[in-house]
Amino acid sequence: MPAPFSSLLQHEVTMRFRIITLLTVLLAATIFAACGSTTAPSSLASITLTGTAPAVGGVSQFTATGALSDGTTQDVTSTATWMSSDTSVVTVSSTGVVTGVGAGPASVFATVGAVTGALQLNVSAGE
Repeated sequence: MPAPFSSLLQHEVTMRFRIITLLTVLLAATIFAACGSTTAPSSLASITLTGTAPAVGGVSQFTATGALSDGTTQDVTSTATWMSSDTSVVTVSSTGVVTGVGAGPASVFATVGAVTGALQLNVSAGE
């Protein structure tokens, strides 16, 4: 083979090697980025309850909002375990529906894992 053709062939092989190497690096970087975040998932920091106290015989839907460690919030109403401090004043369903049973003060609690939120309320006698 003539020398110029041999030199051209050598440069072509070198360029193909460089292109294949570059594409391999780009593919690996894309796969690594697509596999997920390298940060830990956010954890639940606190729970805030909202709702109004029902009168005796009335009902009110309460909601539980979780504050996450990354500063965002999330509705945890359906995943919370609900409880009343005094079931002779209010009862709470598993979905956060609060029913007024008797007049007086009580607290409603929502718990997710080890985090609990509370809301104090005062149930008034119906009219």
